Amino acid sequence: MRKFMRAKIHQARVTQCDLNYVGSITIDEELLRAVDIRPNEAVHVYDIDNGSRFETYVILGKAGSGEIGVNGAAAHLTAPGHRLIVVAFEGLEEDAISSHVSRVVVCDDENRIIQRLRHPSAFPEQ
Repeated sequence: MRKFMRAKIHQARVTQCDLNYVGSITIDEELLRAVDIRPNEAVHVYDIDNGSRFETYVILGKAGSGEIGVNGAAAHLTAPGHRLIVVAFEGLEEDAISSHVSRVVVCDDENRIIQRLRHPSAFPEQ
């Protein structure tokens, strides 16, 4: 079994931080659907602006809201306006790697999708 990136939300802007909320990251439903990340799914979060990294789980945000809310203790690791990368991984058996394709969305400053990418995990044919 090998670990591969399955989904990524790139350049999302933090819209709010709430230390008193019971953990997790709240993400606009449209972004989640675009890359097939589900509510309660584990994700890794990387703050582009300060380099902090943490793992948490997803809470469903209102579709079209642009919400990226970092909650609980993780709110100490970022701030509103910071840019994030949110990544979900999966384990693949060798025979599944050649057909695996990850989904990526790139966001603008309002957390709207400006680009959709797909990255195959197989080497190109020689």
